[in-house]
Amino acid sequence: MDKSYNTLDRHFHLPHVRQVEASRPLVWLRMGWDDMLANPGASLSYGLIFAVLGYLILAYATDMPYLFTAAVSGFFLVGPLAAAGLYELSRRHERGEAAGLIDSLKGLRQHGDHLLYYGAFLAFVLLGWERLSAILFALFYHGDTPDLAHFFRDVFLSGNYVHFVVSYFVVGGALAGLVFALSVVSVPMLMDRSSDMVTAMMTSARAVGFNLGAMAVWAALIVALIGLGFATMMIGMVLLLPLVGHATWHAYKDLVE
Repeated sequence: MDKSYNTLDRHFHLPHVRQVEASRPLVWLRMGWDDMLANPGASLSYGLIFAVLGYLILAYATDMPYLFTAAVSGFFLVGPLAAAGLYELSRRHERGEAAGLIDSLKGLRQHGDHLLYYGAFLAFVLLGWERLSAILFALFYHGDTPDLAHFFRDVFLSGNYVHFVVSYFVVGGALAGLVFALSVVSVPMLMDRSSDMVTAMMTSARAVGFNLGAMAVWAALIVALIGLGFATMMIGMVLLLPLVGHATWHAYKDLVE
């Protein structure tokens, strides 16, 4: 395994990946909190923007349960890119540079090409997941489409649609796991250095492979925190999205030399 990774290093110029303890994500959250306190206006502005956008999307999909569930799960897929401005805030704060909202937008513009390519990749994944979600509904759910509250009760909690629930979580979980592995540090890496998308994604996958315990804890924390944001009708997302975004920057700096 080491030999094969050394070959990849020479061919793709992959940076060295560190191994960290499974409890390390808690340190990333603490450091992310410190970054948010250092830039409260800009950080919470990003949180507010995406909370409002998320609320509007969910409100539009309320009468379409399959689209609603796809939108919620899809948020986790596009989250790494949505937090790019927060990575720039952390990067500038770390270097002692100006770190306001306008400054972070300038940083996004400087890395616009790489972010655009990565955004196209995530858009393709999100579109594929929306289609897969619709197919799963068509295959396994044959009742009349209920309102959203009754849908979760009748489908996910009743036990009458076990095949649908299992298929939905298996397919969605596999896709989410793949995207997580390819993106957990790739977008911060694109913001931090002159790297192409493929190299960043390979580095991200390698970081996950070398730190399965820490990455499992980090994934669980992200799901719990962002899930709490959804549970509060996006109000909590104003605070929780910036926290996770800033912490992700420190995860990248901790894992990638």
